[in-house]
Amino acid sequence: MFDVLWRSLAIGIGATILMDLWAIILYKFFGQALPNWAPVGRWFWHLKDGKVFHDDIGQAAPYAHELALGWIGHYVVGIAYGILLVIFAGVAWLDNPTFIPAWILSIVTVGFGWFLLQPGLGVGWAASKTPNPNKVRFLNLVAHTVFALGLWGTALLIR
Repeated sequence: MFDVLWRSLAIGIGATILMDLWAIILYKFFGQALPNWAPVGRWFWHLKDGKVFHDDIGQAAPYAHELALGWIGHYVVGIAYGILLVIFAGVAWLDNPTFIPAWILSIVTVGFGWFLLQPGLGVGWAASKTPNPNKVRFLNLVAHTVFALGLWGTALLIR
């Protein structure tokens, strides 16, 4: 059981690291802004008060450690997705990892961003209040595909 748990944790961490490296590549070569995890940390902080949706997270009361909380939340969510993959694909997947289950889960999890986090931050359902929502949606799908590659690749490395 411990073996399954540590491998599930590791694939979530590995996938999140690859997703972060992808963001750095987009920044260095294409000028895409790096993710700012401080608003996400502020959003996580306000969940304790039962406040899920904000008109503008920037107008919500700040939290001194929101950037750190955002980074921690980012990795905790990645780990949770790694655990969910093993639950849904089955423990046997860890011994013979394939891409498709990782990709399906990763694409499904885009929904949490589109219908929970983004409206929670005040940028609308599926980034509808952003200047270019289709670009954001496309980048979300690509980033989650990279995350899937990270789940699969990490699982291959540690099997």
